[in-house]
Amino acid sequence: MKPNKVVLAYSGGLDTSVCLRWVKESYDCEVIAYCADVGQEEDLEEVRKKALATGASKVVVDDLREAFVRDYVFPMLRGNAVYEGSYLLGTSIARPLIARRQLEVAIEEDAEAVSHGATGKGNDQVRFELTYYALKPDIQVIAPWREWDLNSRTALIDYAKRHDIPVPVTKDKPYSMDRNLFHISYEGGVLEDPWQEPPADMFMWTASPEAAPDEPQTIELEFASGDPVALDGKRLEPAEMLVALNGLGARHGIGRVDMVENRYAGMKSRGIYETPGGTILHAARRAVEHLTLDREVMQLRDSLIPRYAQMIYNGYWFAPERRILQQTLDATQERVTGTVRLKLYKGSVSVAGRRSPVSLYDPVTATFEKDESYNQADADGFIKLNALRLKMAGRVAGA
Repeated sequence: MKPNKVVLAYSGGLDTSVCLRWVKESYDCEVIAYCADVGQEEDLEEVRKKALATGASKVVVDDLREAFVRDYVFPMLRGNAVYEGSYLLGTSIARPLIARRQLEVAIEEDAEAVSHGATGKGNDQVRFELTYYALKPDIQVIAPWREWDLNSRTALIDYAKRHDIPVPVTKDKPYSMDRNLFHISYEGGVLEDPWQEPPADMFMWTASPEAAPDEPQTIELEFASGDPVALDGKRLEPAEMLVALNGLGARHGIGRVDMVENRYAGMKSRGIYETPGGTILHAARRAVEHLTLDREVMQLRDSLIPRYAQMIYNGYWFAPERRILQQTLDATQERVTGTVRLKLYKGSVSVAGRRSPVSLYDPVTATFEKDESYNQADADGFIKLNALRLKMAGRVAGA
């Protein structure tokens, strides 16, 4: 069905700039550019002007920074989500928010279709479209990368030049970049050789650990029910908190990750990430959890982390299984209240102290000195009962 009006998720980068012109010409329709401010540190007025110059009939710009951190980043962090041991999911967690709001704009503007600039090889196409279909099952989706004959970013650069569309990449630096308040990601181009070290001038946010200050900086973070609420005694709103920690982490070279990950489509892909504030928050929450979480609760929660992270990575934020799992993970955080002291130094975050009004740590019981609360002789029966099955198996194996 040929739409009369399409709402395009627009960033002003290479892919979405070409998409805007291509959709307008190929479908002979009106294109409304939707741009979400999730902390990408761009001049959004210039983005607006560029969209209009490229052919958009209208541009909608939303400031979603507070909602992004409060309703998406913080819940994800409460689940301690880490994908494949390294990736803190900065791009993944922004997509459902952007797609949801884009869909709302489409409904407000009576648009029959939505569009995005995600490639047919990547994860973002899935994240955008699963959100669209979960929230509006009858929406029409246009995915240019799966339709056009522009089969590479080099081809896109050439197309942009032919149509006088300014783009932020060149054939010398063709890697793709995504930035928000939580992270920056880089992929493609010169990064596609996993043996090659990333160019030093690529990193836009964090200092290299070698160039970071020679003296560590100590900070204190206070948590209440799993969320950070104060930094060095000053209470901050969610977006303020993340901005402050990003600045501290970036200064000390914290949060760089270079990994080869497994995309949902099945291929491996190299990604470079900068997540300064998120890396600090992840380490800090763990320190408070070690004081406040029951052993079995923590181990059960930890067993759920890979599945939860995979849901977010693959785009299932609005799926029923993620919602139900979120309730479980949030329940584990009800007692995660306390303060952690951290040292930031040349790319590392180390715990220098932690305390909590609801701590389960009892120094009287844990001490190696004389105490009256623990009878060490009780361990004899405990060990023998737990060894019973091992002894039975050992006898059979030795038979």
